[in-house]
Amino acid sequence: MKLYLGIDVGSVSTDLALINESGALVAGEYVLTRGQPIRSVQEGLESISKACGRQRIAGVGTTGSGRHLAAAVVGADVVKNEITAHAVAALSRFPGVRTIIEIGGQDSKIIILRDGVVVDFAMNTVCAAGTGSFLDRQASRLGIPIEEFGKTALKSVRPTRIAGRCAVFAESDMIHKQQVGHPIEDILWGLCQALVRNYLNNVARGKEILPPVVFQGGVSANDGMRKAFEEALGHPVHVPDEAKLMGAIGAAILARESVGAHTRFKGFSHALSRYTTGGFDCNGCGNCCEITEIRSGNQVIARWGGRCGRWAASAAHAVDFVV
Repeated sequence: MKLYLGIDVGSVSTDLALINESGALVAGEYVLTRGQPIRSVQEGLESISKACGRQRIAGVGTTGSGRHLAAAVVGADVVKNEITAHAVAALSRFPGVRTIIEIGGQDSKIIILRDGVVVDFAMNTVCAAGTGSFLDRQASRLGIPIEEFGKTALKSVRPTRIAGRCAVFAESDMIHKQQVGHPIEDILWGLCQALVRNYLNNVARGKEILPPVVFQGGVSANDGMRKAFEEALGHPVHVPDEAKLMGAIGAAILARESVGAHTRFKGFSHALSRYTTGGFDCNGCGNCCEITEIRSGNQVIARWGGRCGRWAASAAHAVDFVV
C-alpha cells in the first residue's frame, strides 16, 4: 500500500501525518518545535517510520512557517502554504465547508470557501490573544491543566467580562477579576467569549461567515472556545477528529494528488542525517535579500529567500520553492 507523508512545521509544534491512498490517517505525530525545527522534524520522522513499517512512502508534502526547511531535510515533492493545506484537509473531512477557523500556537486565520474553492482569507500574526500559547500561559498561571481549560469554563454560571482586544490587557483584566473574587470558571468562560469577540472583530472582520463552519488547529481542542464560537455565530461549529494535524493532513493529500511515479523523498535514514543552517545577505542588487541555506556536511542542499533564482540555482539538488 502506498502511503503519503505530510509535515506541518510551526513555531510552537511540528505535526506529521501519514495517510493511505484513500486519505485515511494511518499515523500522526505532534512534536513541540522548541525553536529547533530540524530536530522536531527528525523526532517526528523516527516515530512515523515505525508506523510505516515496510510500506512505501509514495509522496511527501510540507507546509507551515518552516515548510522550506522541512522540504530540504526530507526531500519533499510538494511545498504549500498553510491556507491551501488547511483548506484541502477540511474539504476532505467536510466536503461542504464554507468557513474555516484555524487557531494555532502563535497565529490565527480564517479561510472562506465557496463551492470547494478558497475565495478569501485573512491571518493574524501580530497579537497573541486567543492563540494556543496565550491560553497555555493563562492556564498555567491559574494552576489548571490546559486539557481542563474548556471543561472548567463551561461550568460557569455568570461569566465575567474580560477585555480581549489585547493579550496584555486580557491578562491584567483576568488578574483584577481574580483579585476581586470572581470564580475561576466565570473568568475562563469570560476569557473564551472575549477571545472569540477579538477574532471576529479583527481576523474575520468584513468576512461573510457562512455554515458549515469547521474549527481546526490546536485551540479547537478547547471546548470553551468552540462553544463561544457557536454562541457568537448562532450555528454549529464542527471540530475534526484530527483537528491538531489538519495542516499536515492537507500537505499529505496535496502530495498524493501531485506525485507521479517517483517521489523525491530521501528515505528515513537520510532525513535523520546531521544538517546545519545559516544565512547571508545578497548584495547583488538593491533588494539586498536575506538568503537562508541548509547544508549536509559541506554540501548545500537548498537555499531560499531571494527574489530571483540566483542562489537557488547554485544549490546542489536545490528544492523548488516557487510554490
